[in-house]
Amino acid sequence: MDKIIKSDAEWREQLSPEAYKVTRKHGTERAGTHENFPKNPGTYMCVCCGAPLFDQDTKFESGTGWPSFYAPVDGDMVGEKEDRSFFMRRTEVHCNRCDAHLGHVFPDGPQPTGLRYCINGVALEFEPESD
Repeated sequence: MDKIIKSDAEWREQLSPEAYKVTRKHGTERAGTHENFPKNPGTYMCVCCGAPLFDQDTKFESGTGWPSFYAPVDGDMVGEKEDRSFFMRRTEVHCNRCDAHLGHVFPDGPQPTGLRYCINGVALEFEPESD
């Protein structure tokens, strides 16, 4: 995997202000503020670099107000690190290709993994499956 590295100015130019705040500055969009995602087959890509991150088949309704998935497309594409911000202890997830902050992963998801990747919708772009 080729690592994508850009200057802060390049990221600001490429991304919307909200996507920049979330993906480059580790922000969080408010729950329920991102548009609903399509239900048709496809892949959710990183808004920063286009890396395939999550498949529609692994998306589920978590009731949290953020898109939730029980597994990434490829475990090597989504990295994890400890996040101790806001006096909490969580596991942050990021795109391994460009280091974009995506959201967090929690151990309260459905089977088969039992994980809930709680992802900021603004960090994703949906690519429908080709016919």
